[in-house]
Amino acid sequence: MQLVDAAYNKSILPVRVREAARMRIAQLNDCTVCLAFRADKVKTQGLTEDFYCRVGVPDDDADFSPQEQLAIEYAERFASDHLSIDDSFFARLRESFSDPEILDLTICLSAFLGLGRTLRALGITETPLTDV
Repeated sequence: MQLVDAAYNKSILPVRVREAARMRIAQLNDCTVCLAFRADKVKTQGLTEDFYCRVGVPDDDADFSPQEQLAIEYAERFASDHLSIDDSFFARLRESFSDPEILDLTICLSAFLGLGRTLRALGITETPLTDV
């Protein structure tokens, strides 16, 4: 729970960046809990269902900032092809993120990937949680 707490309550990332990455991991994990979860504190910050529906849709990134687009790409690589995360990719990340933000995003990706796969593996498909 400390890793989840760090990702949700101690992250220095903009909420849209973090949620774009979380949703892409949820899609790749095929985790029904993660796909449906919308934290109350995130909803109050103006993220709409349209935002979540556009994550991961090919050629539908026009409304995502460069940071959000990179977070989505990093999530894809982290979950599906971690060996492709090389110096060139980190150079691209550093164009939009500081080193502390890159570390924060990496910790968030770890939490999202691990929790989502745990829920999926255990067959947990619902949660009463509305916030973290």
